[in-house]
Amino acid sequence: MAKKKLNRNWLHDHLNDPYVKMAQREGYRARAAYKLKEIDEAERLIRPGMTVVDLGAAPGSWSQYLRARMAGKENPLAGGGASAGTLKGRIFALDLLPFEPIADVVCLQGDFREESVLRELEAQLGGEKVDVVVSDMAPNLSGIESADMARIAHVCELALDFAAEWLKPEGALVVKTFHGSGYSQIVKAFKDRFKIVKPVKPKASRDKSAETFILGRGLK
Repeated sequence: MAKKKLNRNWLHDHLNDPYVKMAQREGYRARAAYKLKEIDEAERLIRPGMTVVDLGAAPGSWSQYLRARMAGKENPLAGGGASAGTLKGRIFALDLLPFEPIADVVCLQGDFREESVLRELEAQLGGEKVDVVVSDMAPNLSGIESADMARIAHVCELALDFAAEWLKPEGALVVKTFHGSGYSQIVKAFKDRFKIVKPVKPKASRDKSAETFILGRGLK
């Protein structure tokens, strides 16, 4: 009974969430688009002409935002949808899961740790490096804090390793993580790789959630 009540409460909160309503109205696949929008606006992260990689991209809302932003739309999440305008730059969306294509976005399905996926990305990039890597990836959580934080740290480390190989020296990485017993170690791992490290908590992240984001700029 408690689980059913929890599910009902989550569904009620979800359906009445203003970001969910905006995403439905503006054609975005998930409310998560607004998290990246806030981070981008606060940190001036994304510009037309960049090359950006979206790790763990499914269902595609971050790539939708990137597509709109890099088309030079003043308000990417308003009128015309994410596919309006001419894309200036390149976006690569990687995920294990299949998801609906996004206009002008190169979607690579597979594990980005696998050689075949990396070689395909390398061929697409034509030897160039990446300006920004974004990751909204999260592992399946068990509810056991110690085990979950180890999984979260592992996902962050994967993103860090990817960024170290593919980013330009002045490039940036944004990853999702969660506050918990291992959070300080994740921040330290960022500081070992980047000159500038900053935690960011968008308003679009639910207040009850331990979710936060870490931004790293400039590889060491």
